[in-house]
Amino acid sequence: MSGSFAPLRQPVFAVLWAATVLGNTGSFMRDVASSWLVTDLSASPAAVAMIQAAGTLPIFLLAIPAGVLSDILDRRKFLIFIQVMLASVSISLMILSHLGLLSVSSLVALTFLGGIGAALMGPTWQSIVPELVEKQDLKSAVALNSLGINIARSIGPATGGFLLAAFGAAVTYGADVLSYIFVIAALLWWRRPQDADDVLSERFTGAFRAGLRYARASRELHVVLIRAVVFFAFASAVWALLPLVARNLLEGDAGFFGILLGAVGAGAIVGALVMPRLRQKLDADQLVLGSVLVTALVMASLALAPPKFIAFVLLLLLGGAWIVALTTLNGTAQAILPNWVRGRALAVYLTVFNGAMAGGSLGWGLIAQELGVPTTLLVGGAGLVIAGLVMHRIKLPIGEADLTASHHWPEPLTIDPVEHDRGPVIIQIEYCVSRDSRPDFISALTRLSAERRRDGAYQWGVMEDAADPERITEWFMVESWAEHLRQHHRVSKADADIQAEVLRFHSAAEPPKVTHLLAIEAKHQKAFKP
Repeated sequence: MSGSFAPLRQPVFAVLWAATVLGNTGSFMRDVASSWLVTDLSASPAAVAMIQAAGTLPIFLLAIPAGVLSDILDRRKFLIFIQVMLASVSISLMILSHLGLLSVSSLVALTFLGGIGAALMGPTWQSIVPELVEKQDLKSAVALNSLGINIARSIGPATGGFLLAAFGAAVTYGADVLSYIFVIAALLWWRRPQDADDVLSERFTGAFRAGLRYARASRELHVVLIRAVVFFAFASAVWALLPLVARNLLEGDAGFFGILLGAVGAGAIVGALVMPRLRQKLDADQLVLGSVLVTALVMASLALAPPKFIAFVLLLLLGGAWIVALTTLNGTAQAILPNWVRGRALAVYLTVFNGAMAGGSLGWGLIAQELGVPTTLLVGGAGLVIAGLVMHRIKLPIGEADLTASHHWPEPLTIDPVEHDRGPVIIQIEYCVSRDSRPDFISALTRLSAERRRDGAYQWGVMEDAADPERITEWFMVESWAEHLRQHHRVSKADADIQAEVLRFHSAAEPPKVTHLLAIEAKHQKAFKP
């Protein structure tokens, strides 16, 4: 076994991958049952869209905290807890459905709880993949995870629709419960090594702030996020209204709805398989624009209530376009993120993605309630094309920088050991720069400031000596001594290149002088009062 399937040679990865495919299949079965049941309970488009929003809103709210938790908790135990939680949700749905007690409010509430589980699981599962395979197989493992999700997407909805039509919602939810049992068994079987003690390990609040600081300072991440918001906000219309399209426009039953969702999954699998060839001919921006145009075409065509076979083909196209856009945007985000913040920054991406889906679903549901489903799909498709053409001018980052840690900063010199939680800390770097070189130096230093902020600084500035204008001091502040020590391990080779460019303008024979200033603790401040 080689190439794309090489990670399956690792027994732990193979077992957990298979269990995850089974678990995701069960989740899609649950979702198709819930999406269809709400059309029985209410004819309101807003109520139907609320199910979509209830499943994605928790990921919008909790993805970032989930990313932090995945870094500071035992990931295996955390995943087991999440699976038990998700099984409990499906058990509740099964019992209420069997007793005939399901209502729109209870369905939305339990879907929301299921969304919480999905929010907690996403970053955690992504974080364990590097533990399961060799480094050279990591990209293939990520691709296999995407393939597994789409296998589940192609099997789950169709199976769920069949079970729903043949045996009812209680049996469909019960099948989902069984899938979680297999996932929990696989996680119990996995003997994950204990995490090594790390004196610089982050606590929740500090890790949370560090992740947000990075996201706020990364201009490249901002481009990916705004492109994702625009695409998913408009494209969410077809997902929010698809149950009504299947039932009212196409006059199908629950089984047909499952087949349509299965077509999306099948199209996504085909899209994933042809992606390598597409990447050879098209860049990331062209791939996203192509996905925009295909998705808009599908939305407009569904608004015309085509024959069922044509609708099936359209959903195949939608699945292919969706996976191309999703993979391109997610892959770009992965490429621009260093390892130390990958989970948290990807959680920011998931927050934006699911926020756009949740907000878009609610918005399109309300619009459909006033204008009708066909008109809403046409409006959404037209808006997607216009927004896609505008966003095409904002180019996605290439993501070719070397983000591995450079470890080129020397350890700071101190007379006595410094407590890790002591802070804040000011770091000053004194440069000697000629007047002629100053404009270029300031330009390079400004680029360096972004790196300082991404790696942990919450304030940054540059000042000159009034008595000697060629003596320029760069300064930045970090929360604590431990956070500054972490900066030493976060600086990438790409950042080192920027620093080398700044140092070219330093004219003195000695290296720039670096000073570390520590805040005086409150218990000692009274000694300095007059």
